[in-house]
Amino acid sequence: MRSFFSALAALLSLLLALVAVPAVWVDRNIVQEDGFAAIAGPLGSDKQFQSALSSALARASLSGSQLSGPLQAATQPVVESLAKSATTLPGYDAAWTETLRRSHRLTFADPSTLPPEADGANSLTLDVAPLVDLVLKKVSSSVGVPIAAPKQALVSVGQSSQRQLIDRLKTYAPLGYWLAAGALIAFLLGLVLARRRGTMLLLTGVGLALVAWLWKIGEGLGVQFAQGTSSGSQVADLFKRQFAAAAAQSFDGWIITALIVAAAMAVLGLVLRVFARR
Repeated sequence: MRSFFSALAALLSLLLALVAVPAVWVDRNIVQEDGFAAIAGPLGSDKQFQSALSSALARASLSGSQLSGPLQAATQPVVESLAKSATTLPGYDAAWTETLRRSHRLTFADPSTLPPEADGANSLTLDVAPLVDLVLKKVSSSVGVPIAAPKQALVSVGQSSQRQLIDRLKTYAPLGYWLAAGALIAFLLGLVLARRRGTMLLLTGVGLALVAWLWKIGEGLGVQFAQGTSSGSQVADLFKRQFAAAAAQSFDGWIITALIVAAAMAVLGLVLRVFARR
């Protein structure tokens, strides 16, 4: 009976880990603002994304500047030129980081905690207002005319169905920590109950490797889902595609760590089996 309950506890630990690890990763890297900014941050220096972003910045700057028709026409070449070179402007890195943090808050924060100017959105959005402000300040100093920047400059990067999925992730992802604790307790219980701990460690290591393989399959499906819809905006589609790739690369690190742990458990199990036979 001890062997049966040990095997049952080991299986339970693997099933809990199958759900817990992706949930914890999502909470740390998608739901939490710092993790999201860390993954999306390098996109701001990607050449292809910068090219698409410059066009969106020029449109947002012109539409949000509230200049009269003739004055807007006169400043349009300056705005478009500065938008194309926005990445070289002093303060670009800080403005891009603030763009990511505003966008994250717009998507994940409780609406009651948002400032009045942060209007709700029915789809996933980027708020590029900090970058627009950076461009318009430079335009203002170049033409000698004060230009007020908009409080919001939204670029849609998803659909309402994806927004609903994000809301569910925000609710359920933090439960991953409890599931991870349950997986650890179940594993330790199985180890205590096992008559042949070497065999238990070996089989659990093999099972963990199988779980890591399932994570990799799920990762590929998640990337396909994130990139499966077109928003009709080049900057939005590039952001989704490159953010999904960066997120997958981040989760790959967790998968590799799990495989290392699985190999260590299997090797330790084999060593214990050899000593037990001797």
